Amino acid sequence: MTISLSELQTWMEAREDEHLEFKEAKNRFDFEDLVKYCVALANEGGGRMILGVTDRLPRSVVGSRAFPDLERTKAGLIERLRLRVDVEEIQHPNGRVLVLQIPSRPIGMPLNYKGAYWMRGGEALVPMTSDQLQRIFAETRPDFSSEICTSARLDEDLDPIAVDVLRKLWHRKTKDQDILTRPLDQLLTDAELLLDGVVTYAALILLGTRKALGRHLAQAEVIFEYRSNEAPGPASERHELRQGFLSVLDEIWRLINQRNDLQHFQQGLFIWDVPTFDERVIREAVLNAVSHRDYRHGGSIFVRQYPRRIEIVSPGGFPPGITSENILRQQNPRNRRIAEVLGKCGLVERAGQGFDSIFRECIQQSKPLPDFSHTDAHTVWLTLRGDIQDPEFLRFLEEIGQEQVALFGLDDLLLVDLVHREQPISDDLKPRIEPLLERGIIVRSGRGRSARLLLSRRFYRHIGKAGVYTRKRGLDRRTNKMLLLKHIQDNRKEGSRLRELVQVLPALSYVQVQRLIQDLRVEGQIHKKGNTSSARWFPGRTPIDIMPEEV
Repeated sequence: MTISLSELQTWMEAREDEHLEFKEAKNRFDFEDLVKYCVALANEGGGRMILGVTDRLPRSVVGSRAFPDLERTKAGLIERLRLRVDVEEIQHPNGRVLVLQIPSRPIGMPLNYKGAYWMRGGEALVPMTSDQLQRIFAETRPDFSSEICTSARLDEDLDPIAVDVLRKLWHRKTKDQDILTRPLDQLLTDAELLLDGVVTYAALILLGTRKALGRHLAQAEVIFEYRSNEAPGPASERHELRQGFLSVLDEIWRLINQRNDLQHFQQGLFIWDVPTFDERVIREAVLNAVSHRDYRHGGSIFVRQYPRRIEIVSPGGFPPGITSENILRQQNPRNRRIAEVLGKCGLVERAGQGFDSIFRECIQQSKPLPDFSHTDAHTVWLTLRGDIQDPEFLRFLEEIGQEQVALFGLDDLLLVDLVHREQPISDDLKPRIEPLLERGIIVRSGRGRSARLLLSRRFYRHIGKAGVYTRKRGLDRRTNKMLLLKHIQDNRKEGSRLRELVQVLPALSYVQVQRLIQDLRVEGQIHKKGNTSSARWFPGRTPIDIMPEEV
């Protein structure tokens, strides 16, 4: 791992859930309890357990003496879990912190320890419920959409309009003229929607009539609702779209777009219009819901539109192995046959999930990233917000130039967005730091683990805030030392405590200020009286020539 103090602080500000657990463990922590928590986190899809931090908000570091021999601890966990658990020790100014990174259990295989399959139950650990175990065992079941529906009939249950949409989209993708005249049974066989002449569930979901879906698979519907406010009760408008999905995709976008207002921002003499809801983003999100929901679940897909946000809720939770953290890098289509047909039509990437496009558009339009915070084991709940967060960031992207931005990989855009929002950079994005530094998009301030990344000077100059850049970047080392020395000289009678000196340079970390003070001491410009937290600094050398000590 290699965890920074800023990353630890970000976790400390988050709420505990099935992927994040805090324990004080000041002096010790029972190893058997540690194993149980690791089993529970692995069964929930993996997560972090942090020792040496209080578990209630607002959290603070108290330090932990538990598990002094980390290698022995890791070996013991591997022996009991048959999973590799990474353990890292962080030396925080307030004490030692241990961070355990627990991977997810294997697909379809819940972990047990001493006869119980552990999971989180509020703040305690409890044995897994039977329905949770059943969902895990079901992860290895075959693709439901490729199974045949023996009671469906080719000549009665498929909508000619939806079949025509399939022909046209497939032809547009492949340019194969024969697709337009190919016999129905051959067309569907080639698309693998018929198996030995029998209709598959994928054919019903994509091409079925309303009557056929009502008879064979009523949950294969999309329910659209418009709500003008948060008040409970019936929606202002509601449509139950129980038809083959290929025939209603355009209708879903039409319903959303009829209330899709424009937001304006100005760049020089030009005023740019940005729609609240981007068509490509909405289509990708709905396509993902249809491709990856669990059709064995009796619920429907809901598309709820509010004036400035859209919620897309689909039954079944994430597919096995997929989480909100790895959704951009891992693919596991729950309904592979549906995804393959949509790929043939050019609507989705056959091997991907389309979320890379959603994230890219959100960043380029300075809108919040997709939010999965309400997702649980039973539903995937995606919230897309349409508010432009920072018009200046949009201007910055325009300043860089559309051609250059188009060359950015998604990782580049994600990194620039995190730097702009002053959020920690994840390990998988760190390889993109140097290329963006070389291109002058971002700059590095400071050195070592205390270094910070900022958007380049031209961003702040372009939006008329060059002074903000100087403040964020910080002053040069010599100037910082002079500011510290002046404060110490101005307070020569009573002396200056370290906590006061940290306040002089708020842009620097505790460790960076310590290093500057040590430089001043070695140069003979200041000296210290006292050796505890109440020690004070005074100008000039001490009467006795002593070896420099750590601050």
